[in-house]
Amino acid sequence: MTQPTSDPPAMPVAGGRIIGLDIARAFAIVGMVIVNFKITMSADNSGSQWLRTLAALFDGRAAATFVVLAGIGASLGSRRARASNDPTQHRAAQVTLAKRALFLFVLGWAFFPVWPADILHFYGLYLAIGAVVLFAPDRSLLTLAAIAITVAAVFIVTFDPFSNWNLDDYSYEGISTPSGFIRNLFFDGFHPVFPWVAFYLFGMWLGRTDLRNPAWRRALAVRASVVVAVTETAALIVLGLKGSSLDDLDDESWRWLFSVEPIPPLPLYLAAGGGTAVLVILGSIWLGDRLTETLSEPLVSTGQLALTIYLAHVLVGMGVLESMGRLEDQSLEWAIITSLIFSAAAILFSWAWRRRHDRGPLEWLMRRVAG
Repeated sequence: MTQPTSDPPAMPVAGGRIIGLDIARAFAIVGMVIVNFKITMSADNSGSQWLRTLAALFDGRAAATFVVLAGIGASLGSRRARASNDPTQHRAAQVTLAKRALFLFVLGWAFFPVWPADILHFYGLYLAIGAVVLFAPDRSLLTLAAIAITVAAVFIVTFDPFSNWNLDDYSYEGISTPSGFIRNLFFDGFHPVFPWVAFYLFGMWLGRTDLRNPAWRRALAVRASVVVAVTETAALIVLGLKGSSLDDLDDESWRWLFSVEPIPPLPLYLAAGGGTAVLVILGSIWLGDRLTETLSEPLVSTGQLALTIYLAHVLVGMGVLESMGRLEDQSLEWAIITSLIFSAAAILFSWAWRRRHDRGPLEWLMRRVAG
């Protein structure tokens, strides 16, 4: 058995699909559905403490996992071009990623009037940046991720990240102005480039390592577990249980620096979110290696239709609840139950769809438009 070294093993150029990554996408999209149903129903502070703590485990972690997975996908998709050192292949890989970035950016903004908390247009920017640095050295990816985190931290402690927000209805003042548009995208939107692109860059680095190597996965799991344990324990000691109300905490309090919640995205949150993403991904790869095809196929199919499910959870899931008059001002129990019902339906749909089609509806469209 090989032992991990200071330099992570590189992912082989050849090799089949790692189905655990699709399983991780399935878990991530279910987590995002739970979070978004909870937020839309204004159910964050309802219910018992144990249920609020349980539901809060998904806050910012599901989306972070999804972004890390996107970075891994970029590296896996370009590994042959990276190994070839052929400028023509490099350029083709960068153009493909840039076209997908543009597709997601446009789709996200088209979706924005329906869902102001959209993440797709931010994804477009992460992918665009990823296209530029697709063949940068490994160390440069991690350095750029650290810079993104630093820039965000400086912005948060220097300016008020909530100054343009109406937190009652999550509307953003000045989004239609050039300055507001740029500030929302890069600094104080729901998933701004600074620091969220750090998750993507970290994922690109992770995708260059050999995630099939059990020794390397164990080393990653130990490191990620330590990071999550330290950050979450620090937050627990200073701020209390996850899901606790912090309304009595002064805006200028030093205790906010120990927040591991996604808004505002402070460094401890980036560490906790990144560590959690690694553990989810490694756990999913472990599952993928052990589950039978009968058990893994529905989850794999769900991960492969994640883009379609993302739009559907708003247009279909929330749309049905709104028509029933059960979308706004609901209990946390209702938010969790309905999000799980939608997720179960999405898994069943994905499994049935993939039995007949190679790709999901929106996945097919993106491949058709962007290659």
